[in-house]
Amino acid sequence: MSTHEVTEYGHWIGGQSVQSDARFTSYNPTTGEPWATFANGDRAAVAQAASAAKQAFEGKAWRALSPTRRGRLMMLWADAIKQNAQKIGQLETSQNGKLLNEMVLQARIVPDWLYYYAGLADKIEGRVIPVERSSVLNYTRREPLGIIGVIMPWNSPLFLTMMAVAPALAAGNCVVIKPSEVTSASIIEAVRLAEEVGFPPGVLNVVTGERATAEALIDHPDIAKISFTGGVEAGRSVGVRAAQRFAHVTLELGGKSANIVFDDADVEQAKAGLLAGIFAAAGQTCVAGSRAFVHRSLHDRVLNELAERARGIRIGNPLEAATQMGPVATQTQLEKNEYMVRRALEEGASVVHGGCRAEVPGLPGGYFYTPTILTDVKPHSFIAQNEVFGPVLSVIPFDDEEEVIALANGTGFGLAAGVWSLNIRRAHRVAHRLEAGTVWVNMYRAMTFNSPFGGYKASGIGRQNGIEAIDAYLQTKSVWCELSEEIQDPFVMRS
Repeated sequence: MSTHEVTEYGHWIGGQSVQSDARFTSYNPTTGEPWATFANGDRAAVAQAASAAKQAFEGKAWRALSPTRRGRLMMLWADAIKQNAQKIGQLETSQNGKLLNEMVLQARIVPDWLYYYAGLADKIEGRVIPVERSSVLNYTRREPLGIIGVIMPWNSPLFLTMMAVAPALAAGNCVVIKPSEVTSASIIEAVRLAEEVGFPPGVLNVVTGERATAEALIDHPDIAKISFTGGVEAGRSVGVRAAQRFAHVTLELGGKSANIVFDDADVEQAKAGLLAGIFAAAGQTCVAGSRAFVHRSLHDRVLNELAERARGIRIGNPLEAATQMGPVATQTQLEKNEYMVRRALEEGASVVHGGCRAEVPGLPGGYFYTPTILTDVKPHSFIAQNEVFGPVLSVIPFDDEEEVIALANGTGFGLAAGVWSLNIRRAHRVAHRLEAGTVWVNMYRAMTFNSPFGGYKASGIGRQNGIEAIDAYLQTKSVWCELSEEIQDPFVMRS
């Protein structure tokens, strides 16, 4: 690959690029080379963005828009993103190393979130409350919270960001986005498109930076809510920090999802689901099916056939169509993969395939890790209880339904799960008992704009997607009005 010319990005605040002397570098994980530099935001930059968002929220250009017109503007933004999907996909692949086809596909489906919530913008309605006194009118209004802080990870930058931004805008809020320092470029480019189609400056702002930038955003008194997607420990810190000033939060955190294969499953279908659940996106997805529980009668067969398929996965440049798995996104993630597997082996696990960095010809500096399958994994070992966020699958046998439900529920996580069985009664029975916000039956890793998504237990607070999500960006006001002309004695109590 030719050496990339390093691009310089500033923050995007109030409709313009804002530069900073403090900068950080993002690296292309395929080559290990510098890819771009970004402004490293501090409290002053966050305050500037919050001020721009507040001015936009209180200004006539945004507040005077009817909900219907606000929805139409969101649709125009959706159209612009769709027209630029190839460019956005290439940016994201260069930033996080995921396959170009996947990143372009995500950019093409992101508009569906905008279309959906644009359609809901003028469906936000209050109620008239039938109070006891007939002369009193009591009604409710559903009003925006104000300024929303959005803090997002690097694995699916624009896609995950839009899951928060679309309902926030539909509800009438303004937004300050702090993207991952690994993948900031595509968010900036998407926000520029929003202003090109007519969004008032300040409605959407981007402040790039590292942890201190996120902390400044969480602490800012004008930020009414934080929508965060990321790891559990970071999410806990966000929740505690936001609670100190009673800010609202939505937290979509990590997972250690169980993919359960019963003895009556369609084995070929299940194997495809197991592979897709962990090796798609190099395991860098919060719903990765990193624990495969396989009925003992099928265990050896499935384990061997999975290993055979894993050996054939083509690892390489994610921009090339023949590549099936690209690099992991960062040097830190690569080292985490190595540490997690090394610790698993120390705790008694065995490597069936992989377990090491991958050598890719022509890309010696890339962050490549082999698709890894482990066996002899103890259910309570470190790797079975903690998220890897890499292409590492633990295959664990089980004997009966009660046992596997206990094993699947036996972590602090509860984001997703898969059930593979042709017995419809069993499939639904198990789905009902799994402690997970999403359960897939004879499929895996599906998501859509109109179906709620979120976690149980340590996997999060609140829901994204669907009608439930827009409620999280609204607050309810109760209005009381006396309609009669009667003068009421203030010292006479009336029921």
